[in-house]
Amino acid sequence: MNSMNFNRFTPFIISVSIAAGIVIGISYTRHATGGALGGIISTSPTKINALLRVITDQYVDTVNIPQIIEKAMPQILGELDPHSTYIPAQNLEEVTSELEGSFSGIGIQFTIQEDTIHVNSVIAGGPSEKVGLLPGDRIVTVNDSLFAGIGISYEQVLRNLKGAKGSHVKLGVKRASEQELLEFDITRGDIPQNTIDAAYLTDDNYGVIQLTKFGRTSHIELLNAIARFKHKGCKGIIVDLRGNTGGYMEAAVRIANEFLPANELIVYAQGEHYPRTEEYANGSGSCQDMPLVILTDEGSASASEIFAGAIQDNDRGMIVGRRSFGKGLVQQPVEFNDGSAIRLTIARYYTPSGRCIQRPYKSGNDYQYEMDLLTRYEHGEYFSRDSIKQDESVRYATRKLGRSVYGGGGIMPDIFVPQDTIGITSYWMELRRSQLLLQFAFRYSDNNRALLSQYKTEEELTKYLHRQGVVEQLIRFAQSKGVKRRNILIQKSYRIIENNLYTNIIHNILGTEAAIKYANQSDPTVLEALKLLRDNEAYPQAEEPQALSMQDEERINSFQIK
Repeated sequence: MNSMNFNRFTPFIISVSIAAGIVIGISYTRHATGGALGGIISTSPTKINALLRVITDQYVDTVNIPQIIEKAMPQILGELDPHSTYIPAQNLEEVTSELEGSFSGIGIQFTIQEDTIHVNSVIAGGPSEKVGLLPGDRIVTVNDSLFAGIGISYEQVLRNLKGAKGSHVKLGVKRASEQELLEFDITRGDIPQNTIDAAYLTDDNYGVIQLTKFGRTSHIELLNAIARFKHKGCKGIIVDLRGNTGGYMEAAVRIANEFLPANELIVYAQGEHYPRTEEYANGSGSCQDMPLVILTDEGSASASEIFAGAIQDNDRGMIVGRRSFGKGLVQQPVEFNDGSAIRLTIARYYTPSGRCIQRPYKSGNDYQYEMDLLTRYEHGEYFSRDSIKQDESVRYATRKLGRSVYGGGGIMPDIFVPQDTIGITSYWMELRRSQLLLQFAFRYSDNNRALLSQYKTEEELTKYLHRQGVVEQLIRFAQSKGVKRRNILIQKSYRIIENNLYTNIIHNILGTEAAIKYANQSDPTVLEALKLLRDNEAYPQAEEPQALSMQDEERINSFQIK
């Protein structure tokens, strides 16, 4: 067993060893006490409770039972399936806030550079904006305690800046234009968590929506984006689900309803203790006739696959990109009195054609399941559709055109777009590994924030960056940090270096949507989707009848002669 596997299974081995030791001890005690303890263990209706009671009453040392339970919960759920999980009380708010649409905090986006908190952006209307905090500010103290140069982590910052609504936090801030430390007393408030990172129209009026998760507010956010698009004469929509790990099934159903005509099946789910439930479009959708293309990749999972599967199986739009993750299990949250919770798998969901797209797994710790995305990469699936072998035993047909679709592991796109490898060199990989590109982009943005902020669009800012030779500045910066200058490789990787550098600077100055809009201008998957819309090919077509093989023709002719 290699060290990686050993470290991975160490908690389980320790748990089993402890349990075995307890059983041996109980066996020994049973002989000494005439079997009384053995009777407790074997006859108790809740064996685990009985075991914990025996440990509490009889174990040689004082035992922290709550701590044992906290460690045991993930182990128990890990024996069920890969997605049933335990969430400790201290993590529950963070996990749920991502999907619920808001959390309580001060309203900033930040990065940690050189062990200092840098304010990247201030959320409009939030508590920090109200007191005058600005992008580029550096947070030095929190509640009069030093919070810079002490090895701070992202988690530590969140714990100190988040808090109950109405509570206060005192920040000491260094601003480039000021000599003295500025102090801000901020009252925490509700901060919206948007699930759409970008929603914009291209120059020829095609809408692009990047949906990062399916949360409580996703449907409303989508409706707002569609309303803006329609007001400006939108001719078709791209919904980008790449990297969208899912969220609420209800959100996926509501969004699918916007694009499907009445009475079309969206999804159904069932389990051992979960009677079959079906969700249908109700005919109220605002985009039933709007051309639609959905983008997926190996990071698109769960609710993303519900939406993509509903569109594909009803022959409503085209799926472009790479095969999705393959998570077809439905989790239900169950909360405990101490504030912790579990997400327990209660059903499998099925697309309208009847396929379950959950990829196979073994109960318990399934190393192959966890490594599936790496295995796909090694087998070349990200680069060639032909490397994906479909299982004919789980072949299904779409509901209108009878096109072939497959279960057994994710949504296969109608049009495959390989991962872009143009410009990938060892020099580029070293820049990425070292994170020097990110460091330089932040420093450049921070040092030139006042000047760069004069440019209000990504086009204007890009033109300025072209004139400044920022790629060459990055290369010199990387060389000063130990990345050897390699001119031939730099030339091969120039475009990918430039695109990533500009994207990061645009993000730092103009925000997420502007950065996505710039990056999408050269994204092969987005460009393929736009081509479908412009060529009026966003609606699927029936499959061409396959030509008969020579063997099939001989067999048919032989049958006719007889």
